[in-house]
Amino acid sequence: MIHQYKLNGYNIVLDVFSGSVHCVDDVAYDIIEMYENNDRDFIVREILKKYGDTEGVNENEINECIDDIETLKREHKLFTEDVYEDKAFDFKNRSTAIKALCLHVSHTCNLNCEYCFAAQGKYNGERAVMSAEVGRRAIDFLIENSEGRRNLEVDFFGGEPLMNFEVVKETVAYARGIEKKFDKNFRFTLTTNGMLIDDEVIEFANRECHNVVLSLDGRKEVHDALRKTVNGKGSYDIIVPKFREFVKRRGGKNYYMRGTFTHNNTDFTNDIFHMLDLGFNELSMEPVVCDPSDSYALTEEDLPVLFEQYEILAQKMIERRRQGKPFTFYHYMLDLGHGPCIYKRIAGCGSGTEYMAVTPWGELYPCHQFVGDPKYSLGDIWKGVTNTRVRDEFKLCNAYARSECKDCWAKLYCSGGCAANAYHATGSVTGTYEYGCKLFRKRIECAVMTKVSEYEDGLEDSRKTCEDCDSCI
Repeated sequence: MIHQYKLNGYNIVLDVFSGSVHCVDDVAYDIIEMYENNDRDFIVREILKKYGDTEGVNENEINECIDDIETLKREHKLFTEDVYEDKAFDFKNRSTAIKALCLHVSHTCNLNCEYCFAAQGKYNGERAVMSAEVGRRAIDFLIENSEGRRNLEVDFFGGEPLMNFEVVKETVAYARGIEKKFDKNFRFTLTTNGMLIDDEVIEFANRECHNVVLSLDGRKEVHDALRKTVNGKGSYDIIVPKFREFVKRRGGKNYYMRGTFTHNNTDFTNDIFHMLDLGFNELSMEPVVCDPSDSYALTEEDLPVLFEQYEILAQKMIERRRQGKPFTFYHYMLDLGHGPCIYKRIAGCGSGTEYMAVTPWGELYPCHQFVGDPKYSLGDIWKGVTNTRVRDEFKLCNAYARSECKDCWAKLYCSGGCAANAYHATGSVTGTYEYGCKLFRKRIECAVMTKVSEYEDGLEDSRKTCEDCDSCI
């Protein structure tokens, strides 16, 4: 399977199953498009008809191009067959060693964001905070169920986790105290709305957290429209100075400014550019996922605008890189040369198997977006996974589990998509959230194009290793 498209002056050909990316001229692009369904004589005639008079292309050049295509095919770099569908992995017997937990240390929040999937942090239940005892037990549970994995990840999440900062600190201290004993390496992430950031939080996070996710939707008027305090006032003026100080003192360590765009700001690149102007250069902007009846829900009519926005963003990234002022956009991060491995490309995030969410009282769910749904309770951190039916259901969440993905060129980039979004859109974790698919395919086209531009400029991906991925270790 191949996918061809033209973007920003590049003719790009993706060979889906080898992962090869080819940037070609107009003649080669057209020949590749015709190659599988036409014989050589027909291709030569059609290319001569189109380019012979205007471009001076001759029959020998066309035949040489066809020969090159056939060489690439023999080398499994073009028109590569799918060798993964039947034999790559037996997903029913996939390992269920756990490598990551999302600790819901706080089911309460000091903001009242209208689009919050977690019902303003309560997850449609009662307000609650995690005890230090549950935090410690969660660490023990992760170690006990991690099997041979050394690198373990813990995300402090909410609600707003800083509303239970003491337990965050105690949990980290406990993990640090035992990680060498069990030959483990903990990587902590903190996701925060910023309201409670102070010097102590900054010092702690910069010392202990491998990554920090900071929630900001961009321009003041956009952010304040939906991210309000419990008193109904916008939070922009409170959090932006805190975020700027946080990042300034972060010293180059990992962080992300994470925003959400809605129908109200389909020109979301202006929000990204605003964050750049504020001094932030590690950025993520996610499409809102909500009930279609919500006033801020994205619509089919928004899609052409959003596609254009992704193109504008990709062009800006190239421009800024060439000016020596690069920035990172999470959805455009691709390593075309050295990863991820095929296991990761097929299996995805591992929710419900390798990754689970833990509620304040220790209940287990496949991920944070399933918390509160009794059908998807997996068990708890004392007894472990007792609802093996649900875990088995999530073992089948992969690029080959969804019939809608069969002919999709992007399936080995998205691994079949987000199980939670599929469930909320279709009622099945192996369904597809088609609107999200359309946006994802556009993002990947733009991401690949930015990588092509890097290679054109003589840049190459930094070599990655399994240590950087942690899918298996």
